[in-house]
Amino acid sequence: MAKRVYLFSEGSKDDRDLLGGKGANLCEMTALKLPVPFGFVITTPTCREYFENGNKLPTLLEQEYRVALDLVEKQMGTRFGDPENPLLFSVRSGAPISMPGMMNTILNLGINDEIAEGLSRKTGNPRFAYDCYRRFIQMFADVVLGADTHAMETVIEDYKERKAYETDVAMEAEDWQAVISTFKTMVKFPEDPFEQLRLAVEAVFQSWHTPRANVYREMNNIPDSLGTAVTVQSMVFGNFGEDSGSGVAFTRNPSTGERLFFGEVLFNAAGEDVVAGIRTPLPVDAMQERMPDAYKELLDSQALLESHYRDMQDIEFTVQEGRFYLLQTRSGKRTGRASVRIAVDMVREGMINEKEALLRVSPEHVQSFLHPMVDPDAERAVIASGLPASPGGATGVAVFSADEAVNVEADGNKVILIRRETTPEDIHGMRVAEGILTELGGMTSHAAVVARGMGVCAITGCGELRVSVHEGTATAADGTVIKRGDTVTLDGATGDVMLGDIPKVEASTSDDFQTLLSWADKHRRLKVRANAETPEDAAKARELGAEGIGLCRTEHMFFASDRIDHMRAMILSTDRKERKRHLAKLQEFQHADMLELYRVMDGLPVTIRLLDPPLHEFLPHDEDDANALAERLGKDPQEIHQARNDLAEVNPMLGFRGCRLSVVYPEITRMQVRAIIGAALQAREEGLNPFPEIMIPLVVNVREIRLISEVIDRGIAKVTKEKSVSLRYKIGTMMETPRACLGADRLASAVEFMSFGTNDLTQMTYGFSRDDAGRFIPQYLDAKIIEDDPFVSLDQRAVGRLMRMAVQESRQAKKGIKYGICGEHGGDPRSIRFCHDLGLDYVSCSPYRVPVARIAAAQARVLADIDN
Repeated sequence: MAKRVYLFSEGSKDDRDLLGGKGANLCEMTALKLPVPFGFVITTPTCREYFENGNKLPTLLEQEYRVALDLVEKQMGTRFGDPENPLLFSVRSGAPISMPGMMNTILNLGINDEIAEGLSRKTGNPRFAYDCYRRFIQMFADVVLGADTHAMETVIEDYKERKAYETDVAMEAEDWQAVISTFKTMVKFPEDPFEQLRLAVEAVFQSWHTPRANVYREMNNIPDSLGTAVTVQSMVFGNFGEDSGSGVAFTRNPSTGERLFFGEVLFNAAGEDVVAGIRTPLPVDAMQERMPDAYKELLDSQALLESHYRDMQDIEFTVQEGRFYLLQTRSGKRTGRASVRIAVDMVREGMINEKEALLRVSPEHVQSFLHPMVDPDAERAVIASGLPASPGGATGVAVFSADEAVNVEADGNKVILIRRETTPEDIHGMRVAEGILTELGGMTSHAAVVARGMGVCAITGCGELRVSVHEGTATAADGTVIKRGDTVTLDGATGDVMLGDIPKVEASTSDDFQTLLSWADKHRRLKVRANAETPEDAAKARELGAEGIGLCRTEHMFFASDRIDHMRAMILSTDRKERKRHLAKLQEFQHADMLELYRVMDGLPVTIRLLDPPLHEFLPHDEDDANALAERLGKDPQEIHQARNDLAEVNPMLGFRGCRLSVVYPEITRMQVRAIIGAALQAREEGLNPFPEIMIPLVVNVREIRLISEVIDRGIAKVTKEKSVSLRYKIGTMMETPRACLGADRLASAVEFMSFGTNDLTQMTYGFSRDDAGRFIPQYLDAKIIEDDPFVSLDQRAVGRLMRMAVQESRQAKKGIKYGICGEHGGDPRSIRFCHDLGLDYVSCSPYRVPVARIAAAQARVLADIDN
């Protein structure tokens, strides 16, 4: 039988998979001789065993942890369940990957009537003893018994109102005893401490599958199979009196990344009060005056921990009667800008190297440099200000609950979630919100930590607002009221709250960000191109580091209002002569557009996909629009209706589109080739270095490519002969049908490059319509039928297998073929890692995803080197 229980003296930081992040770090701090209250950890495999056993604890587990408990008692000099010398425990979750606040915790476990009385006698502090007791009842009722804890909070609030108490701190021992008596009429909990412990362990295991934990894992791509460890740690008490307190601190500022010790503390308070955000705490340096010795120990400990872990640390601590204790350390959640600054600074400080720095910044964090911010020069009427917990600018309609946020967002609205304080149960609403605003809490509260991790704008501790969730209002000090449905803007950089939609500006970059990107370019192998067909998109892509255009969708050039009628007239032409006349006009447009792209992408490849969509997409679908078009073109409306009916298809995505258009209407392809090559030759005359790559879409066999390539080659030869010049170019194909991938060895002889169009390849492999799959994919994800949305993250098992076969077999058939990817997966970090491992030459993504792809490509190379 594998060992299921480890004392803090038996593990290390390298045991995350076994002991969870929290347990492994407590073991590490114990080994570093830091002041950690002793305890033990029940392993993550035990959690998996629990679920495999039908939610039953292994038979010998209790016997095993009782042995560990005896050793903890000896270490602490107290006894569990002994009223004369009581030992209480915190029972906390701890997954291998940090999930702050998502699973369950129970504090002060091991207390009952007799032990509360004994704790009161031993400490000489009855108020403290009964405050601990009521906290335990509330948490146990919530986590283990599933009771309505809101009703319990109401009991406390009603009692304080009757006594005219402003805060919980004003409650005396007899007050808490009265509240406890009421609690006991509401819930029945076991008096036996050992029964309490057993039930708490089960409850922590079960919290792995709570809705909020499931949502968080889905958001952060954390596997369901990991499970959680259970950390059982001796309690120390920040609510013991005025010489006690609890706090959370970061070794650097988690919002800006500045190398400045940063944190918050509450005196005479338990740690849960700080993290939950139910009170707005003080800056951590307030300890310097009230607890100078403990503050010095905290400073020394944080410096040691950052140096030891070589990363910014998030520390939880407690001071009891002036004595300092460390309860937890972990790598701190941070904003995107902070993550970049910290990574770059640590390289400069000699703490980590460039490759390690690249792994410290998630590709999603890079987005913070690309998202808009509130225009600092815009006129703004600030109605309240809070703590700038997570930067960015966000505008949306005010909502006051997580469920409301989900429903309003589902109707197509951007939302600002306003709460007194957030709890882990709000995670589904936080996930869809543009911004989060809380009345209570600090920079280390649940709302702040989770928002930073998600890259969502957040303002916490906005005490100038009085939030009423029930009424759906937030009232400012001057009487201004934010009502449900009002448009609100948050400035996460300043903490300002404003009514209305305040103008935004593009986020500014930083020297640190450019440094990190330069390291990414130095260490990556994959090239990064962009999907673009307008000069504006191309220019933005090149500005953000694109190394060419990997997909120019030529049909997008014909949808503009001044062009689409020419396209429609070409489609409606009744003979070849009329069609050629309209094609000549379209050629002018395409030539001009291509020339602009060559100018922007001078010296870099521009991959141009021939016309791809079904022709019916260009025709009007509305009766009035069709009649108006007939009048503009001088045609009988019936002709347009007839053409629309003739072109209509039962399944247009599998119909008359892509290379099939070139086969049936080669004159369209000839027009496009003349425009593409003619513009390239004009660019040459301007002293530029154009490099067109013509891509044939939706092929299924090599005969299609040969037929269309002949049309392309003849067109190029004709244009270049007229100009008496030579031009470099390539002809390739999009690999977007399963048959193309399965026959890639035959296609290889006819192409110079292959670009995987993973959007269509996914559609055809799954039999899912990308446009309609949104109706059922959420249910598939909830039911665990699929692990990920295959249109977001590349399905490596089936779609990836087709890609692998195509690359391996075509490479054997013909050396020197270049491979790329140009679907939406080209900007997805996990998909990019697969593309690197597959040996592709480049990925292509939307312009604003280019920096993300650059970082992800570098990380793929670094991780591959580590694995090898």
